[in-house]
Order: sequence, then C-alpha cells, then structure tokens
Amino acid sequence: MTRKSSRNSLNQAIGVTVEHWTGCEPPSRSAMQGSFCQLQATDVAEHGEALYKAFASDQQLGNWTYLPYGPFADATNFLAWLSEASKAGDPLFYTVLDSQGTPVGLATYLRIEPAVGVIEVGHIHFSPLMQRTAIATEAMYLMMRRVFDELGYRRYEWKCDALNAPSRAAAERLGFTYEGVFRNATIYKGRNRDTAWFSITDDEWPTIKAMLESWLAVENFDSQGVQVRSLKSCREMLLA
Repeated sequence: MTRKSSRNSLNQAIGVTVEHWTGCEPPSRSAMQGSFCQLQATDVAEHGEALYKAFASDQQLGNWTYLPYGPFADATNFLAWLSEASKAGDPLFYTVLDSQGTPVGLATYLRIEPAVGVIEVGHIHFSPLMQRTAIATEAMYLMMRRVFDELGYRRYEWKCDALNAPSRAAAERLGFTYEGVFRNATIYKGRNRDTAWFSITDDEWPTIKAMLESWLAVENFDSQGVQVRSLKSCREMLLA
C-alpha cells in the first residue's frame, strides 16, 4: 500500500498524518501458545538447565558466532549470564518450548518504544532441536501476532550482523523488508559489526500473517511432518 505524504502551507512534504494515536502497551510476560510450540517468559530455574543442554547440542558452537556473548564454558557460567540478562523488561526474554514442553530456544523483544509503536525482535538463539522445523517459524509468528494484533505496534524490526547470512535469509523468508546496512554500527567480541536492518510495518502485516498461517496450517504437513507447500509458495499464492 502506498502511503501518501501530506504537505504543509509551504508545500513541503511532511509525511503521513497519524490520527488518534495514543501509543501501545509494552509486551507482557504471558505465554504465547501455538500448535507446534509455546513461548514462556524465561524462568532460569525452570528453563535454564534444559536450554544449556539444547544449545550444547550444537557441536560446532556456530550458533554463538553472531551473538555478543557466549559460548559459555559450562552450565554455571551460562546460567549466571541468563539470570542477569533475563531480569530486565527490555530485552524481554522468552523461552521457546516444543510440544512436549522441552526448552529448545530463546528470543526477545527489545528496544521497545510503546510511545511510537516500534519494537524489535532479537537475541534469537534457536538450538539444533528447533532449527529448520515448524517450531522456528511458529515462534516468530506468535511474537509478530502479539506485536501487531494484541498490542497494535506500527513497526517490527529485525537487525543482525550484515555477515550473518542465515539470519538475513530467515528475515526475508518471514516477510521482513530489507532496509540497508548501518556501517561500523558497533563492536562486539573484538570485531566490527555492520548491522543489516529489516522491518515489517502494520500495513504489511495482514498479508504476512495470512502467508504464515497458510504455511502453519495442519493440512500443509504430511504424516511425517514434512511441508506440502513452502512458505515462499504460500506467499506467491496470496500475492497472485
């Protein structure tokens, strides 16, 4: 949808008028329930040990490369970090649990700006137990649904190291729009990071929601749990 910019008395473009805006509420710690997984606010006592084991199943430790922390030498160090990191409301950590209730990953809301309706998803760490599964897609869908449908945010952001090809591909697969690279954006683990920016806006959400729900539908998976249609084909069908 094209947003038509307004003009002032000097005939200068001043952007789209936002009427009746009152802001949003920050996200709550309540659970998000799906068909393949559930997201719960991270509880270190309940989730910590299982998360450490899930992440340890990545024998090459590649999942930690583009995160500003880790890998951790042992469970004690991991639990100490998780306990401190999950105390704050921003970032707000959620644990992804599979259909059996086993913790298999982490994700957060961060840089939460309720006054202007902008929020980011980040600290995404999916263990090998959920990578390339419906859980990974549904977890991101549930977080989007809360942001747009429950809370009414205007913009949902995804940022990653510009060198992180899997993260960039995941963002585009899920329907995020690539916006460019912020060069020399930060330093982490003793190296420079150029940051790639992606976003979904509220006017784009209905189409993306329909695409994700079409892919996540029970009938889109065979008896072995293999997808019938790809997410890309679901999107193409909607756009057609």
